[in-house]
Amino acid sequence: MRVLVIGKEGQLGSTLSNLIIDENFATFVQTGLDELDITNEGDVRKIIEKIKPDYIINCTAFTAVVNAEFEAELARKVNAIGVKNIGKYASSIGAGVIHISTDYVFDGKANTPLTPDMEPNPLSVYGKTKLEGENFLLNENAKSIIIRTSWLYSPYGQNFMKTMLGLGTKQSQVDVVYDQAGTPTYSFDLAKVLLHILKRTSSDPLAFKPGIYHYSNEGVCTWYDFAQMIYRIAGINCLVNPVRTDVIKSIAPRPAYSVLDKTAIKKEFDISIPYWTDSLKECISKLEQNKK
Repeated sequence: MRVLVIGKEGQLGSTLSNLIIDENFATFVQTGLDELDITNEGDVRKIIEKIKPDYIINCTAFTAVVNAEFEAELARKVNAIGVKNIGKYASSIGAGVIHISTDYVFDGKANTPLTPDMEPNPLSVYGKTKLEGENFLLNENAKSIIIRTSWLYSPYGQNFMKTMLGLGTKQSQVDVVYDQAGTPTYSFDLAKVLLHILKRTSSDPLAFKPGIYHYSNEGVCTWYDFAQMIYRIAGINCLVNPVRTDVIKSIAPRPAYSVLDKTAIKKEFDISIPYWTDSLKECISKLEQNKK
């Protein structure tokens, strides 16, 4: 089995790079921005026809939610057109695609965990372009798995956890919203699921079950709870002030409730999911080990 991983520099791509070293069920080829611009249809065609992967994992996305409001055209090129290109040329050689999407395709007005079949209604440019990318992919390639995730963090790149750790060493207090609920997702947990799906598929092609799935860690919290737990685990003495979303006055609207229902992915791929605080402890421990 040949697997093409697109977007090796991001949080998830970096995590996969770390994990695939120990995997021998497939040959992995990784590309970054220097090797592949997914918004360039010709480049996508050339790479896919050259590598001839059996499966593609797309980790590339324009994830700067606020910036997307000002750079809507670029966000659409990456999150929608780029995904369409991948789906089109993967389909042309019979390759399957695993694509990562987001909880931002929902408006946050629900009060029960979000299932994959619920009607999306994105509020932001980021969410709208990600939903467009989902639709493009499903239209272009029937052999596609879309995994929506939420609040992704890792030891790599920029994310909420690393931002809080940085602020906690410089400031005595921080303001964090308490009226947005969801679940953090540790990149290593999500990456392991992707590899689990492909490993099962390598011995049984029918184990690759196309469709839309949701994945995050187990449990529910607010961003305020998340920040509190980050400081508690890291042993940082920083006061977290709970504030309402309207006090922050962000240009990009964010869903107030984005707890994802993981029933389908657990059932179809026979996985168990760690509780969010357990995974957070693991990630912070990994960061501390890397400093030594």
